[in-house]
Amino acid sequence: MAEVSDRTAPQTLRHPEKRNRADNPIPRKPEWIRVKAPTSPEYGETRRIVREHGLHTVCEEAACPNVGECWAKQHATMLIMGDTCTRACTFCNVKTGRPGRLDGAEPGRVAQAVARLGLRHVVITSVGRDDLPDGGARHFAATIAAIRSAAPATTVEVLTPDFLGKPGAVEVLAAEPPDVFNHNLETVPRLYPQVRPGARYFASLQLLAAMKQAVPGLFTKSGLMVGLGEERAEVGQVMDDLREAAVDFLTVGQYLQPTPKHHAIARFVTPAEFEAYASLARGKGFLLVSASPLTRSSYHADRDFAELRRRRLADTATG
Repeated sequence: MAEVSDRTAPQTLRHPEKRNRADNPIPRKPEWIRVKAPTSPEYGETRRIVREHGLHTVCEEAACPNVGECWAKQHATMLIMGDTCTRACTFCNVKTGRPGRLDGAEPGRVAQAVARLGLRHVVITSVGRDDLPDGGARHFAATIAAIRSAAPATTVEVLTPDFLGKPGAVEVLAAEPPDVFNHNLETVPRLYPQVRPGARYFASLQLLAAMKQAVPGLFTKSGLMVGLGEERAEVGQVMDDLREAAVDFLTVGQYLQPTPKHHAIARFVTPAEFEAYASLARGKGFLLVSASPLTRSSYHADRDFAELRRRRLADTATG
């Protein structure tokens, strides 16, 4: 995979308060997107185990609306390499700044927590680490290896940054491949300068295609947010681009503005429109599609992985 040039290097180390100069009032959520506050004992136990092992989760850092439901089932999405990102995407609630050194013991602690939680399937994601020579690829690989040692029955899904196109990142992950490789495009290319200024649309597509080529049979996955100002035709074109990259699984969810300092929400997409997006994606040949207002990359990931395997087996049997 080609290295990204200086001309396309991301804007790093921006302070979160400078994401938008003016405040963007957060609109009231419609009925179909409201969730209950987490109160279950299982939620508390998941939180305790995460804290006990000194870990971060994207569920908390990104203020995921599904945290109560997922943690009640002890499904936590681990956030590795710290809690501070070198990127400043205007949709994201993870803090931006200069991250600290990598914690070499972190992969082992993640693996211990996964084993304690008894997870059948775990999602591992990270902050962007453009400061690292490999963008953090080796840390992902070490975490996958540690989980497979401590919890060999657990399947592993990773949701990675783009690694800034750094040489060797794909090869490192191909040597210790996950069961599912996920990298989100997030939005349509027209909106990248405002929403995902540190990333490049075609570099992200290239990463997804390169992982599929490097590990034949690997499930690949990507996600989109809607409600940022995209047009339906643009979303359809992104779907076509993802299928060209042989991506198996597409998630589509509603963008929810974390704070008034973040990118303004353009509108709330209706459940009927999500159904239409799901139908469109299925027609384009994705093996699996999840599209709903509350869909997130790791939402029901264990159930979806089982369905991915079932559908691939069915396709193989009928092919």
